[in-house]
This record gives sequence, C-alpha cells and structure tokens, in this order.
Amino acid sequence: MNPLLKMTGIRKTYDTGVVQVEALRGIDLAVDPGDYVAIMGPSGSGKSTLMHIIGCLDVPTEGTYELAGTDVSRMTERQLAEVRNREIGFVFQQFNLLHSMSALRNVELPLIYAGVAPAQRRERALIALERVGLADRVQHRPGELSGGQQQRVSVARAMVTDPALLLADEPTGNLDSVSTNDVLALFDELHEQGRTIVLITHEQDVAERTHRTWHIRDGLLSEKVEVR
Repeated sequence: MNPLLKMTGIRKTYDTGVVQVEALRGIDLAVDPGDYVAIMGPSGSGKSTLMHIIGCLDVPTEGTYELAGTDVSRMTERQLAEVRNREIGFVFQQFNLLHSMSALRNVELPLIYAGVAPAQRRERALIALERVGLADRVQHRPGELSGGQQQRVSVARAMVTDPALLLADEPTGNLDSVSTNDVLALFDELHEQGRTIVLITHEQDVAERTHRTWHIRDGLLSEKVEVR
C-alpha cells in the first residue's frame, strides 16, 4: 500500500530579516490510507508550521511532500488551492463558519468553489449534515447553534467534497467535555468508515483516541508511538 501522505526531509526556514529561524529541521512522515493519527507538540515546537504544510497552506524550504501520489512541495499558490479543495477537508478550532449563512450554505461553500451545480451541491450538503446528526438544523445560522453543533457543521463542510484527507487542527480546543466527546465520537465513526484523519492537538486525552501519535519538538518529529 502506498502512503496517502509522505514527507521526506521536510525543512522550513523563515527569514526574519535579522536571523533565519528553522521551524522544521528534517521531517519524515508517512500516513497510509485509512490511518487515524495525532501530531502533538507544545507551542513553538513547529506543530503549526507542519500543519500548514500538510494542509497545502504553505510549502517547505527543502524536502518533498507527496499527497495522494502527487508532489505538492513545489506547487504554486493556485495549484495548492486546487489540491486543498479537492484532496483535503479542514476542521479548525475556531470553526471558521460564516455567521451570515445557514448551516446548509456553509457546508455548500467548498462545492461552490468546485463548480458543482446548485441542485447537486444542496443534495450533497444535506446528506453531509444528516451524517453528522444535524438534519434538523440545516437552516440555523452558527449563532443559533452550540459550539459542538458548530463543529459538526464544520466537519460536514470538510467531508462534503469527499476528500482524501481530513485534517483537524485542535478541533476540540473551544469545546466543553461533552461536546469534545461528541466530536471525537464523530471522528471515530468517520475513521471506521475508512476516512484518513490527521489530528493536530496538544491534549493527550484527545490524542489517545487515535491509533498512532507523533510528537514534535524543536522542529523534529519523534518516532511514532502506538497508542492502541
């Protein structure tokens, strides 16, 4: 089986104008289709930089990154945007929902960018919201939903394009314990359905829900640790 995500020798250096800061110092990482993994690290460890490169929000200074068999490490901004829309579903800590739009319209957005016809994107968005347990909330705006429900909308939005990879960045950071368990149970379900999930977190109990955990510190990634 070929990895869905493969990084080799990934380095990222930022030039501040005074000194060069090496945020990543040679990352090797492979994630197979259907994996459910966590990447943990404290603030300043390089965790956010690694997440941005995994999500095709940035490119490395050195090294190669192959996603779904395509080398994305030297792509242009436009090419990266196309890959993000096609291959990656994002779930963020802050939900990143448009408060002027209903849950249904928020979930439709990636399909609008992909040029999907109105009737088809509505149907797909309704199915996605039903799958996350929000069939009765499709016309509610984010301000009318709880934090856990808003995160479920963001999960539905992430999955509506049927991406190869679900990338979740601190997805429970703004949730109480009940909503956290609900969202993590949803991730468990998605994994059982064969989804590939990479979870970025600083919370050990969240990481323990995944199957493997990597630790990043000072721009270096430790060997993977089997959690269960």
